[in-house]
Amino acid sequence: MRPCEGVMVTPRGGGEVGVLVLSGSSGRVETERSRLLARQGAVALSIRWFGGPGQPRGICEIPLETFGDAVDRLLETGVRRVGIVGVSKGAEAALLVATLDSRVNAVVALSPTSLVWANVGPGVDGRVHPYRSSWTWRGEPVPFVPYDDTWAPAEPEGSPVAYRTLYERSRTSFAEAARAAAIPVERVTGDLLFVAGADDRMWPSLSYAEELAARRAAAGRPARVVSHPEAGHRPRLPGESPAPVSPHRLYGGSPAADAALGAAAWPYILRTLQLTP
Repeated sequence: MRPCEGVMVTPRGGGEVGVLVLSGSSGRVETERSRLLARQGAVALSIRWFGGPGQPRGICEIPLETFGDAVDRLLETGVRRVGIVGVSKGAEAALLVATLDSRVNAVVALSPTSLVWANVGPGVDGRVHPYRSSWTWRGEPVPFVPYDDTWAPAEPEGSPVAYRTLYERSRTSFAEAARAAAIPVERVTGDLLFVAGADDRMWPSLSYAEELAARRAAAGRPARVVSHPEAGHRPRLPGESPAPVSPHRLYGGSPAADAALGAAAWPYILRTLQLTP
């Protein structure tokens, strides 16, 4: 498989915990978040998993093996434990990988989804339609929920768009597909932490997080949900820069509330990853 662009940040003297840091649909390499985790003792790796050389331009049929290769890279450094910190679509990937790869010891899912969704942007063929899965495993598409094309934004044309109702409507419109696309967190052997804001306007991440935690608890493997009533889709961890304002999307929340959610979650993140003494 073609090597991915990325950055690995290693604490002085090395570390025993490796963390794969995944962005959402921005596609960026999460350098700042990786450095933050490295200061806590993690060997932190962030990769470009779409939009780079030889990769689809969008989140469309991304091989989940891409993330397994990144786990290999972390293990090659000699770490004893591997965690994944993912936000939004990166959280979707992180949870799926953890259902398939027992080497993943922990997942911190920021603004997660409980379902696998259709592609966001074009695949390697440059096409957005027909809808395809965001992910593949061993060459086969992972079951997914398509989008309801009868949905239209509530915002005036040219204004930033809140997509939350698109995801809510699509789940209802394609209920059978949604049942098949549920992420089977019951299979995850590692530790899970969900972090979500109630004012998320991208998708209903708090409802998804609570659903994931309930299914996890029913399987006898409890997971914690950390939330904030006024935070949106982009929680900011202590020491991180505020997220830029998007001209295209409404994420909800506010800089203060998003930072408050990150601060509340931070001790649990460190504990889940085993970065605390």
